[in-house]
Amino acid sequence: MDKIIQAGGGLVVNEKNQLLFIFRRKKWDLPKGKVDPGESIEICAAREVKEETGIQHLTMGSLLLITTHTYQENGVHVQKETHWFNMKVDTRENPPLIPQLEEDIEKIIWVSIEELEHYLSDTYTTIRQVLTAWNRSRYHIG
Repeated sequence: MDKIIQAGGGLVVNEKNQLLFIFRRKKWDLPKGKVDPGESIEICAAREVKEETGIQHLTMGSLLLITTHTYQENGVHVQKETHWFNMKVDTRENPPLIPQLEEDIEKIIWVSIEELEHYLSDTYTTIRQVLTAWNRSRYHIG
């Protein structure tokens, strides 16, 4: 039996044009999570970013893309559909980043565009897709 889960997440960029990454379960990742009952996908994405990082003030941008991946959970085939949004934050208006330990987040860092390749070598395919879409949107390519 298949189960479909909807989730929302964010590609968060700060005033220095750095990208926010979290380190969870031995991989570099972006903040995201499952939609709560009655919650819009946009509200979910903002809530998850805030919960997982401690960010309090962020600006929602446009939908960047939707990714899907599958996994097994308790013998059930799960398809997770994640709606990724552009988000902006001014680190001067926010407290220090706080990893949500109960979600297995060990570290949160800001990564410059020049350093991106190093982190992309140790991430998921869907995260690379998000960054490719973001890069295209920055330069308005195809």
